[in-house]
Amino acid sequence: MPSYTLTVNSVKKTVSVDADTPLLWVLRDELGLTGTKYGCGKGLCGACTVQYKGNAVRSCTLTVDSVLEGNITTIEGLSEGQNHPVQQAWMELDVPQCGYCQSGQIISAATLLSKNPNPTEEEINAGMAGNICRCGTYTRIREAVQLAASKLDE
Repeated sequence: MPSYTLTVNSVKKTVSVDADTPLLWVLRDELGLTGTKYGCGKGLCGACTVQYKGNAVRSCTLTVDSVLEGNITTIEGLSEGQNHPVQQAWMELDVPQCGYCQSGQIISAATLLSKNPNPTEEEINAGMAGNICRCGTYTRIREAVQLAASKLDE
């Protein structure tokens, strides 16, 4: 089986898997980073969202051999001690209901704010599109993104 070296949460990791193994399964099964969730397996729900090269991507649709260059950031690597402004806002507003989609939501929100630190409500809706919350906490999610944006200025 071939070996691949990935940079995950700013640390180089080597895994031995087939080239077409989805990044999601490398993260969860090979590296033990289980914060990234399996949702649909088709890149439609956003539960498996991670950052790759600074962009929010669906890890269930990327193969390990397609992510060899650049850093992959998972929810575990977003911050130490959950002190990222998005994570703080999520906790302050008690956003999650069941919580299953939240790691993908948080990664998408952090990515949005890294590119647009002061988004309008429409820009938040567009930036978070494709992240499905089966519990329907979209209002709290939008409020948390707005609160996190205000925390970026602190």
